[in-house]
Amino acid sequence: MKLQTKILVTGMKRSKGTLENGNAYDSTKLYAMTDLDDRKGNGMGQATVEYGFGTSDEYEKFKHLAHLFPIECEAELEIITNGRTQSTVITAIKPVAKSAQGK
Repeated sequence: MKLQTKILVTGMKRSKGTLENGNAYDSTKLYAMTDLDDRKGNGMGQATVEYGFGTSDEYEKFKHLAHLFPIECEAELEIITNGRTQSTVITAIKPVAKSAQGK
């Protein structure tokens, strides 16, 4: 299931290399503000949550925007499952142009 929404991206972190056993790894983690669950009246506000966001190539696409973080983005999310558990993956983001008022 794919969804479109706006998110506030607070950071990104890439990781690429080779483990001691020879297995390669390559990923980017994206950190975004996410609403806390308030259905039972025990939470309020937001927290920063880590999402998988592809390979280190995704990080490189946004490296030139480092001075603008946090950035509001249009995001494409996908809800996926392995049959037992469900997770949300961010498959694409596009920074939203700053208004004339900006920061």
